[in-house]
Amino acid sequence: MMRLNVNGRIHQVSASPDTPLLYVLRNDLALNGPKYGCGLGECGTCTVLIDGVAARSCVIPIEGCTGREIVTLEGLGSRDAPDPVQEAFITEQAAQCGYCLNGMIMTTKALLTRNPHPTEREVMEALRYNLCRCGAHIEIIRAVMRAAGAAVEARD
Repeated sequence: MMRLNVNGRIHQVSASPDTPLLYVLRNDLALNGPKYGCGLGECGTCTVLIDGVAARSCVIPIEGCTGREIVTLEGLGSRDAPDPVQEAFITEQAAQCGYCLNGMIMTTKALLTRNPHPTEREVMEALRYNLCRCGAHIEIIRAVMRAAGAAVEARD
């Protein structure tokens, strides 16, 4: 048994230590925010926060996650009280098919945690390894900039 802290709750997980975190999140904990995309850590659809840093859960074995704080999309906010990043993506309608959204939102959350005032260039650099084929890039950039502004307003 392995203990994982996911979204502020401790879970006892019965899985091999080399099991990818994504499999445990989706199959054992029924958290479907992180998606299976490439399985190689390349596309970003499986992104979660581990100790506040964006991480590709499809290539991280659970043994490397014990004693660390894991946050999934479900842990950011709720339908009634979304995180400012989630709210910004909703307001800007920054999705088409939505498959990349988990990675975009989680990467944005990590970016704004370490850099609350990013430039548009810094946003594009942070998101460049999150693949999106729909063409919602303009709306996604606007959503990130809106979330950065909301974060600034909340602190003032």
